[in-house]
Amino acid sequence: MRFLGRWSWENVWAIFIFVSCVAMPVIITVATVSGMRQAFIAAPGHAIVVALVTGFVWGFGAIMFGQGVSATGISLANTLVLAISASLGSFLPILLLAPERLVQPQGKAIVAGTVIGIVGIACCGYAGFLRERSQRDQEGQIRGEMVGRRRPFRVGLLLCTGSGLLSAVFNIGYSSAQRLVEAAEQFGNSSFAGSNLVWLLMLTSGAVANLLFCGYLLKRNRSWTKYRREKAVRLYVLAVLMGLLWGGSIFVYGSAAPRLGKLGPAIGWPLSLIVGLLIANLWGVLMGEWKLTGVADRLWMVTGLAVLLVAIFTLGWSST
Repeated sequence: MRFLGRWSWENVWAIFIFVSCVAMPVIITVATVSGMRQAFIAAPGHAIVVALVTGFVWGFGAIMFGQGVSATGISLANTLVLAISASLGSFLPILLLAPERLVQPQGKAIVAGTVIGIVGIACCGYAGFLRERSQRDQEGQIRGEMVGRRRPFRVGLLLCTGSGLLSAVFNIGYSSAQRLVEAAEQFGNSSFAGSNLVWLLMLTSGAVANLLFCGYLLKRNRSWTKYRREKAVRLYVLAVLMGLLWGGSIFVYGSAAPRLGKLGPAIGWPLSLIVGLLIANLWGVLMGEWKLTGVADRLWMVTGLAVLLVAIFTLGWSST
């Protein structure tokens, strides 16, 4: 997103979503699943509906994230979205699948981890506020040109918060659609291949909301003409690479979660997001997002990150 400023947001997002949520799921599922039609017929109807509905809802969270990055920056946007998604994405599946565990020591640890996560989010949000105040009128000294139009910081916070809440639905949907995985296994498929059926439904339904919104913006802003500009090959490559990297991470998660046991989604979700959290903030530092900030700004951000890591590790440990 940082190096795609020559395009409008919708130009980048349309390619990113098509690659990660349409092309990759279709190709990988066709290549790895045998008896796909029979598996869908054998699966309970509610599992298919849950996958489609939660995927569609998650799609709006993806839109919010894409719109929020330009307002809050890469590091803060990813911190807020991943922290909320990690906390709720681990907590809610257990609440839905095994609510009796909430009164046990394990459940108390989950509640504690969620509260710690909220504290960390508050610290990071305040750090972002301080950073915006420090960097006002100095954006030219930050590397790269961010795609998308600038928005007020408070709007960016609301978009990222909403994205985090809706992104948590992604893991809830995956956890609730495991009967579809079991149906695929009846026809000789591995748990990884069965998970790919879930991703096919969730990602493509989420793509619908995103591509419709992008199509509307491309027409309204006439930004579709930017696809035909000279020297756009580099932009195409970067947008496709974005889709491949993010889409690939989802399928790797789908391969790892079943290996962690029955509560694999609750354990694997927060742990998988830790890597994304650290990389996002490291990338933000390398891109100079915190270059023009004071010591207090950075201290709040480091404190928030430390608290968030404690929250994520607590939630991950409590799910074992």
